[in-house]
Amino acid sequence: MLGDRQLSIDDYVAILRRRLWVIVIPAILGPVIGYAVSLALPERYTSQTLVLIEQQKVPDSYVRSVVTEQLHERLATMSEQILSRTRLQPIIERFGLYKGDEGRAPMEELVARMRKSIALTPVRPTAGAKPGGGVPGFYVAFSTDNPRVAQQVCAELTSMFMEENLRRREQRAQGTTDFLQKQLEEAKRKLDEQDARLAAFKGRHIGQLPGQEQTNLNILMGLNTQLEAVTQLLSRTQQDKAYTESLLAQQIQAWESSQAGSNPQTLEQQLASLQNQLITLEARYTSDHPDVIKMKSDIAQLKKKLDEASTANKDAAVEKTQKAARAQPPPIQQMRNQIYQFEQNIREKTRDQERLQQQIKLYQARVQLSPLVEQQYKEITRDYQTALDFYNDMLAKRTQSEMATDLERRQQAEQFRVMDPANLPETPSFPDRPLFAAGGLGGGLILGLGIAVLLEARDKSLHTERDIEFYLQLPALALVPTFSDGHDKKDGFKKHFRKKDAGSRQKVEA
Repeated sequence: MLGDRQLSIDDYVAILRRRLWVIVIPAILGPVIGYAVSLALPERYTSQTLVLIEQQKVPDSYVRSVVTEQLHERLATMSEQILSRTRLQPIIERFGLYKGDEGRAPMEELVARMRKSIALTPVRPTAGAKPGGGVPGFYVAFSTDNPRVAQQVCAELTSMFMEENLRRREQRAQGTTDFLQKQLEEAKRKLDEQDARLAAFKGRHIGQLPGQEQTNLNILMGLNTQLEAVTQLLSRTQQDKAYTESLLAQQIQAWESSQAGSNPQTLEQQLASLQNQLITLEARYTSDHPDVIKMKSDIAQLKKKLDEASTANKDAAVEKTQKAARAQPPPIQQMRNQIYQFEQNIREKTRDQERLQQQIKLYQARVQLSPLVEQQYKEITRDYQTALDFYNDMLAKRTQSEMATDLERRQQAEQFRVMDPANLPETPSFPDRPLFAAGGLGGGLILGLGIAVLLEARDKSLHTERDIEFYLQLPALALVPTFSDGHDKKDGFKKHFRKKDAGSRQKVEA
């Protein structure tokens, strides 16, 4: 009887003795039933192939692969494509799989059944493998009721996986190369734009680019020195010209006076002398003094003569100019040539002065605009360098991708290699009769234990003295033994008398 009291090991042993056959009989019948069920189930044979990953033959340091997916990721993607209906339906029709169900079940159901019969299992890396190296291979298994068909279908599936891997790797490599080619063309276009922009900027700001500031300052200092020298030379030439012109005027005047017969210079000297005398007399005498009046009369007559001489000279000068020019003495002609040379030098130096002033203004503007031009130049060169670095990076990646693509086409890259071909199964993989027998044994034991527990739960009898004391809350005075023949009877009497003596002692004590 199972109650609320705590059971000891002796109680469990007693229950096991009482319900031994209840447990043993299901345990014996379970394996027999399980084995019989395995005989009744249809047999299925499994063919398996081991496919290993063969690394690329060219070292990664020379040609880096563009396919970076791990094997389990590629297997998941390839399995979705290979196990699709468009791939599996031709296999079902070619090998005549599920012949009995083709007319009754739709093709979707047959494809689903075939998918359940295909198993992909990655190979576990060995203990000494490098961490992060990926799985070294995988198993392809297929199960069906015909061992020959299982072998053929397994080989066909393995071939499909190998072809799909080659096709996917080549497509991935070619797609990467095409993408990088487009990126390279775009990078080249941007680089050409930046190059044209930089060239135009250099053309607009020639002489103002960074690094030319000191050169501009040196040129500006040289131009200022040249301008100062030209200015001094121009000033000296102008002075020489003015002096020569004054000498020429005196020579011409003296020569013309000698040609006219009267010398205006002598009359002017006489007039100046008389005027000085008049000033002296006026300082000494009054204006009414006879000497003063006579001096004024002489000065008036001399002025009259000077005016008549100058008028006569002017009238004759027009007619005699050309003749006089031809007949002028050599010193006068030489002075005229000197004046002409001075004028030529003055015009030339003036032009040099203007040219130097314009150049000085130009270089002053360059020096003043150098900080702004340098800032703009840095922005343009930064954009140009960025475009150039991106172009070089794309060019290197495109070249690397082209080599990887060529490696895939030559099948020198990573590929699948069949290590163990699809085997011809000799024994069925399902049902596993020892496993069914073991399952029947386990099920029988569980069933027997369940029945024993159920019987104990429904049993209301008291089997031990502890049951009596626990449920009745009274001490046991005596136990009636179970009589049997031989040794058991003798043991029963002994047990009876021991229990009786113990009960008597407990009663006396009470």
